[in-house]
Amino acid sequence: MTVTQWLARKGEAEGGTAGEAPPRRTASGSPPYQELKSTIHRRLIDRLDLSTVADLTPEQLSGIIKTVVENMIAQEGIPLSRPERDRLVVEIQNETMGLGPLEPLLSDTGISDIMVNGPHGVFVERRGKIEKTDVSFKDNEHLMAVIERIVSKVGRRVDEASPMVDARLADGSRVNVIIPPLAIDGPALSIRRFGVTPLKMENLLANGSLTGEMAAAFEAMVKARMNILVSGGTGAGKTTFLNVLSSSIPDNERIITVEDAAELILQQEHTVRLETRPPNIEGKGAITQRDLVRNALRMRPDRIIVGEVRGAEALDMLQAMNTGHDGSISTIHANAPRDALSRIETMVLMAGFDLPSKAIREQIASALNVILQLSRMSDGTRKVITVSEVTGMEGDVVVMQDIFVFEKRGVDRDGKVLGEYRATGVRPKFLDAVHAAGIHLGANVFAYRKK
Repeated sequence: MTVTQWLARKGEAEGGTAGEAPPRRTASGSPPYQELKSTIHRRLIDRLDLSTVADLTPEQLSGIIKTVVENMIAQEGIPLSRPERDRLVVEIQNETMGLGPLEPLLSDTGISDIMVNGPHGVFVERRGKIEKTDVSFKDNEHLMAVIERIVSKVGRRVDEASPMVDARLADGSRVNVIIPPLAIDGPALSIRRFGVTPLKMENLLANGSLTGEMAAAFEAMVKARMNILVSGGTGAGKTTFLNVLSSSIPDNERIITVEDAAELILQQEHTVRLETRPPNIEGKGAITQRDLVRNALRMRPDRIIVGEVRGAEALDMLQAMNTGHDGSISTIHANAPRDALSRIETMVLMAGFDLPSKAIREQIASALNVILQLSRMSDGTRKVITVSEVTGMEGDVVVMQDIFVFEKRGVDRDGKVLGEYRATGVRPKFLDAVHAAGIHLGANVFAYRKK
C-alpha cells in the first residue's frame, strides 16, 4: 500500500478534526512550538486507524505521518520554514512511533547515560562527563506518557501504587523510573545504555584504561580459572570490564550468568542468562539473585558469573567458588579492595546465619584470587587503578598484595589526569597455577621498573 492510496482511503486530504480549536498563537502569529506539536500529534492519533496501522511497515507508517503532518500544517496556514517543518515531522514521528524527545538521544552512540530530572531537565553523559541538553518535554504529563510507553514495552506498570520501576529495554539498556509522590519535583527517569558492539581489550588499551602487561595477566587469569572480583564505584565501568574479561573464557565451557537486570553481553555460544524477577502487585512471586545462584549450581555450570553481588547471594557465590566452580567472576560496589572484602563479609551475614567473622573471612580468602579495582577519574576516563591478589589469612585478617597500581601525578591544564601504571615487582602466587594450566606468562610482566 502506498502513502497516496492510504490517504485516499482514509480521506486525509480533508480539513482538521471538527470541534477542535486551533492552537493558541503568539504575538508573532506562530503557536508555541510544544503546543503546536502536541495539537498536531493529538489530531494525528485521532485520524489514524490503529488496526490498519498495525499492518503497515515502519517505512510506510513514517511516510503516512509525514504526509498527514504536512497537510495539517498547510491547512492551518502556520508559517514554518522548511527546516522547522522537517524538525516538526521528525519529532511527531518520534512521538507516534518511538519515545518522543528521547529518540535523538537514544540514537546517539556517544551517550552512555540519559538522566531526566523532570520535563525540563534532561542530562546525558558523554565520555564520562555529564552535560545538560536542550531536549525538553511539554510538561509532566508528556514525560509520564513516554515513561508509561517505556515500561509497558517490558510488561511493567508505574503508578502511585507502584511508583518505582527497574527494567530493561530491548537493546539491553537499563531503565530506572521513580515518580511522585516519591519523586518530589516530578517524574525522574534514568537510562543506562550499553554499546551495540561490546568493547574489547584493545579498546581499553587504546583508552589508557590499562597496560599491555596487565591485559596479558588478565587473560591468563581468566584462562587459568582464577576467581575474580571486579570492584568499583557507580559508573566506573565494572560491567563493561566484566564483559571484556569474559571474552577470554574458552568457547567449550558452559557459562551461567546471574543478574538483577541483564546487562552482560557474552560472546560464547554456550551461555545461559538468568535474570531476577520483582514481586507482583500483591508483593508475591519475587525471584532473587540468591534463588538464581542456587539454581545455577544445579545446571552443570563450568563458570558462574554474577553480574553484581549485592546481598545474601554472596554466601552462595563463595560456596560455589569453593566447591569446584573455579573461574567465576563477579562485580561489587566498593571504593577499594579492602572495602570490597568488608562488604562481602557483611553480605554473607545478610543470609541470616550467625557465622563467626573468622569463618566468613576464611571462606573469602579461600574463594577469591584477585580483586580488580576500577575508578572513574575526574576527566571522565575509566582506569584499573589496583590489581590485588588475595594470598590467604594471617590471624583474623585476609591478606592481600598489590600486583599493579596506577600512580596519579596530577591534572594538566586541560583537566586530563596524569599518571602511570606500575608493576609492584611482586611475583603473584597464582602464577604457578597459570603455568600449570599450560599458559605461558613471562616473569617480566610483573617486573618492577624504576621511574
